[in-house]
Amino acid sequence: MTSTPVSGLSTHDALALLRTAVDNVRRDHPVHWTHVISSDEELVPQRVRHPAFAGSFDWHSCVHQTWLIVRLRRLLPSLPIDGGAVLDDLLTPENCQVEADFFASETGRHWERPYGWAWLLTLDAELRLADFPWAAALRPLAVVLRRRWLEWITACRLPLRVGTHLNTAYAAGMVLDAARAVGDEELAASCVDAANRWYGSDVAYGAYEPDAYDFLSPALIEADLMRRVLPAAEFASWFSAFLPDLDAPRWASLREPVVVDDPTDAYQSHLAGLALSRSWCWRNLAPALPARFADLAVAAADRHRTAGWSYVFGNGYGADHWLGTFAAYLDLGALDSGPKRD
Repeated sequence: MTSTPVSGLSTHDALALLRTAVDNVRRDHPVHWTHVISSDEELVPQRVRHPAFAGSFDWHSCVHQTWLIVRLRRLLPSLPIDGGAVLDDLLTPENCQVEADFFASETGRHWERPYGWAWLLTLDAELRLADFPWAAALRPLAVVLRRRWLEWITACRLPLRVGTHLNTAYAAGMVLDAARAVGDEELAASCVDAANRWYGSDVAYGAYEPDAYDFLSPALIEADLMRRVLPAAEFASWFSAFLPDLDAPRWASLREPVVVDDPTDAYQSHLAGLALSRSWCWRNLAPALPARFADLAVAAADRHRTAGWSYVFGNGYGADHWLGTFAAYLDLGALDSGPKRD
């Protein structure tokens, strides 16, 4: 890596991430077309149904690759690729209204819930904090998904503890950060209430992980959400009950990166993302854990970052259409005050 202008991200890597993201959001094929349709007339190209977020293989990946463009433009405006041009093309009032109308319909009531919704609300918050002009265009869609989120999460009795898109702790943590960043107390409270309802009484975590296609650690993602929700002393007590033997041999599966035998396999590339997401969890958790686990967490964060970054580039579209976002999220974070545009 070369010089590091922001956090741990070099200018070289930032430029490569931005170039890939711009290419991805413009790329229509291959596409993962996942809609349930009721007639042949509804079988339309993704770019017709989702004109703002049709690229990058699937809707949610296009949303978080768009977030990556916005984040890099905000923090590193001197990069010699103008991501603003693609945002001008895609984040238009007309395109975003089509997206809003879809999610306001019965068909959109649960589509991309909760992962895609969480990334859209994160993108909305990033645009608003940066005071970028595309924020106004996106607002109708963000308003619809905010309403959908509140309807869903207040009625959702049980969590999903998987290591993929349906994980409720990951989505709640993302939306909580976004809500707090823009001062949306109602939205933030919905996430806090759900976290306590879903995970507050968890003790003696005993699941086996990872699964073959995980890109999230159910244990670490849950703990990282509860870190955001509970006061420091309460979190330390909660974690001591949740994973009291974190330093035991049985949890080497959490502390050590998973070997990815073939990162060009789209499903195995999830395990590359797992290394990156585990790294940010370990990093975030380290200062909040009981003191006896702090050094363990820092070391695990470093090992996972090294492993995850080794897969970010050059492993085909199955990895390229999404993995860079996780690398950027690890090294840049999201939703800080950041420099404004010129």
